[in-house]
Amino acid sequence: MINQLRQMAIFAKTIDPGSFRAAAKALKLSPSVVSHQIADLEARLGVALLYRSTRSISLTRDGERLLKSANDMLNAAEDGLRSITETLKEPSGEINITMPSVMAHSKIIHQLSRFTSDHPNIELSIDFTDTKKNIIKDGYDLSIRMGWLKDSALISRKISNVDRRLVASRTYVSKREQPETPSDLADWDWLQLSPVRNIKPKFFHNEHKPKTINPNCQISLNDAYALYQFSRNGSGLAIVPEFLAKTDIENGIMEHVLPSWHLESLGIYAVWPQNAPKGSLTRYLVDYLGPLKAS
Repeated sequence: MINQLRQMAIFAKTIDPGSFRAAAKALKLSPSVVSHQIADLEARLGVALLYRSTRSISLTRDGERLLKSANDMLNAAEDGLRSITETLKEPSGEINITMPSVMAHSKIIHQLSRFTSDHPNIELSIDFTDTKKNIIKDGYDLSIRMGWLKDSALISRKISNVDRRLVASRTYVSKREQPETPSDLADWDWLQLSPVRNIKPKFFHNEHKPKTINPNCQISLNDAYALYQFSRNGSGLAIVPEFLAKTDIENGIMEHVLPSWHLESLGIYAVWPQNAPKGSLTRYLVDYLGPLKAS
């Protein structure tokens, strides 16, 4: 049966060129092999499929009937092969990602959601944690980090910037005198993100020298979103990514404190192992993500 199917394929591919020699060239076979295969098929079926002359060939009535079936067979086979090839071209597999908890409230979530919609064969496993993970040791394919990236043996790409704001609840601010410089905030209540407790806030102004302050903090937390919630509930000042406070500021719940002064923005980086191949899923996702618009 397999041999007959092969002979049917050769038969179908012989008709368009119109001669054994032309068909042999297209099929990369010798003319004698093409002629022999079709003659053998005719012998098996007990009918003539072709009228032969020295320069051309034409179909008999039985040949016309078989040609339709042979073409249907080839089209079905080509469709099957094409579908497999297209499936193989579509990236598939799993990507293990780690990122800070606060990033769950950023625009990168929308990007990742669109990525999974565009690539249904790729699975994302995301660990939201404020504990810095060792990508190699902990088995992650990609880390999304926010802050100032230190030198490392890993590969990184900056995909976005995030502005930071000094904020407090409107209720808290209403009980204080309006500050004009960072020094006026010395006796205000401050909230502190414990992983960066040793980094003193530095404020910038277009008309003044940068000012670094050393605030006294009553509450220290290891989660930026929790820090923001304490500030939102009136516990004091907090420096947070702008995207956390944007909606509450628009709704009058929170306020920018010292809006004419600004803080250094944070970078959002994609970090991955050096041995990740150029065509890997990790690199594919990184290319999809960046650069993002500022969150």
